[in-house]
Amino acid sequence: MTTQVQFVSAPFLRDFFKHFLPNSQAVALAIILVVSFVLIYYLSDLLMPVFVSIVLAYLLEGLVNKAESLGIPRLPAVYLVFSVFMTCLGFLLFYLMPLVSQQAVELVQHIPEILSRAQTGIMHLPEMYPKWVSESKIQQMMIAVQREVLTYGQNVLSLSAASVVGLVSVMIYLFLVPMMVFFLLKDKQLLVSWFLQFMPRDRHLTVRVWEEVDMQIGNYVRGKFGEVFILWAVSYATYAAMGLNYAMLLAVLMGLQVIIPYVGATLVTFPVLAVAYFQWGLGDDEFMYIVIAYSIIQALDGVVLVPVLFSEAVNLHAIAIIVAILFFGGLWGFWGVFLAIPLATVVKAVLTAWPRLGDKNMEANY
Repeated sequence: MTTQVQFVSAPFLRDFFKHFLPNSQAVALAIILVVSFVLIYYLSDLLMPVFVSIVLAYLLEGLVNKAESLGIPRLPAVYLVFSVFMTCLGFLLFYLMPLVSQQAVELVQHIPEILSRAQTGIMHLPEMYPKWVSESKIQQMMIAVQREVLTYGQNVLSLSAASVVGLVSVMIYLFLVPMMVFFLLKDKQLLVSWFLQFMPRDRHLTVRVWEEVDMQIGNYVRGKFGEVFILWAVSYATYAAMGLNYAMLLAVLMGLQVIIPYVGATLVTFPVLAVAYFQWGLGDDEFMYIVIAYSIIQALDGVVLVPVLFSEAVNLHAIAIIVAILFFGGLWGFWGVFLAIPLATVVKAVLTAWPRLGDKNMEANY
């Protein structure tokens, strides 16, 4: 009996591994992917500053390459790009974040007033549609919503207060990350050469996959940063010109909503309309102007920005994007959500480049 089982299972296992690992390069690529995933998953908390520095250096490397293409030597180009990066970081830390935090606290404090005004408008529904909506159900619903929103607001404020405790960790990040970004840019060739000595010599398949992934991730991430910046700038200019309260906070939300495809645009609609409703009410023309301006910005993002900025990005099905957001977001939180689509392109590039049985060019190429 045992002999028969071994006789049946041995060819099965051999065919299984031959199908998924048809040659030595496929084995090397599989080992690299598995080791990388395990290291990132289990060391993400410990080495998060290193991973963040690598991501930022990877983004800035594109700007360094552009500067080099203009005739600027490598080292001056690194200093120039790093100076721009530190200037943007200083603007983010010392101007944008304090202003956004202040407006967020003010908005949370006004949530009871917003809910009270919304309740006043909703209470007219039983008079307009007595057969469909009852006053008791409206009151129960508003009480439940108010309780949940107030609890959420208190949690946000307590989280902001608790974050002061982690000030030391923040200071460490602010010191270590820029320093590592600078050295990753400055000593790129030295670090890459050191890293490659640990890689297998037979790595043509790995190089092929990396070239595809490098192109797609570079286009996507740099395009996403450009999309965030443009939406933030256009939204702030529009909301400030129209006199909308919390213009900077809402503009930041408009920029960040593109990080989570499909879901982000839906979530950011509620605060924009709620602030406009609280400020002017449904019957005012300014409220309709805000709705129209918001709709135009979202339409321009989908019709103009996305095709221009992501024309070279990999096309992924909506289901694949949602699954990637859920999976990688559950693993690594914010960074997992932000990098969900690039990581999905990695999976797609691996599946596309993976050698298959029956490919006549497989042995010749690999």
